[in-house]
Amino acid sequence: MPAVTETKLRTEDIKPKIGSRVLNSKEELLSGELAAQLRDLIEQRGVLVFPKIDFTEDEQIAFTKTLGNYAPENPDGSVSKITLDVKENPSAAEYLKGSLYWHIDGTRNDVPIFASLLTCKVLSPRGTGNTGFSNTYAAYDSLSDEQKAEYETLKVVHAPWASLFYYEPEPPLAKVKGMQAIGEKVLPLVWEHKSGRKSLVLGCTSLNVEGVSLAKSAEIIHGLREWATGPEFTYSHEWEAGDLVMWDNTGTMHRAEWYDPECGRMMLRTKLEGEEPWAE
Repeated sequence: MPAVTETKLRTEDIKPKIGSRVLNSKEELLSGELAAQLRDLIEQRGVLVFPKIDFTEDEQIAFTKTLGNYAPENPDGSVSKITLDVKENPSAAEYLKGSLYWHIDGTRNDVPIFASLLTCKVLSPRGTGNTGFSNTYAAYDSLSDEQKAEYETLKVVHAPWASLFYYEPEPPLAKVKGMQAIGEKVLPLVWEHKSGRKSLVLGCTSLNVEGVSLAKSAEIIHGLREWATGPEFTYSHEWEAGDLVMWDNTGTMHRAEWYDPECGRMMLRTKLEGEEPWAE
């Protein structure tokens, strides 16, 4: 019998410290044969880009399931529409305004999702609507030993309502209370993962560092965000219709870059269940 040929993962790095393009065919990806290699790669690179792979909704779900436990956001198991257009996304468009600022998904959950997969169906006008990513593993690794020692024991209160003030500085009290009802959670500023690697836990849900003054808290939160979102650790993906981008939610921040909510920009998202709780 002829020998079985193993499917090889074909990639190219986008930047030295973040991002790789995956060049395998749709059929190879859907086979599941590359799943273990892809999971290893995303932990190392933070972001994987599948240029113009043109998955259908069913194919995107099937591909997601090859990589781990699918975490549907809709009761019927369908993909989620990601858009600021209220007509297309009436229940979540307002909440998604916070996605225009650097964040990690699930900071109020005991176990954050492992990864998200986003497919571009309708582009925004050229020059808008990119998605930015920041490798918070690499940002931590590049800190000085003195900085690591300073930050590794700190705890930060994460509150989704903190993100409200990024896009609406003077919100009505009812809106503040509605966002506050989502809840809060205290998380380590430095997350030591089961693998032994460490990443920074940052973003627009960061309300304050426990045990320090508000002024010092702001210096730490905003200073580290500025560091982690510098050019060395970030990648801004300029979408083409049919692209799929997958990112490690446990070791990257992300944000949508500004676009007109009425331009029709439409993304379809699937998620992988979380597999590791936040470190204590």
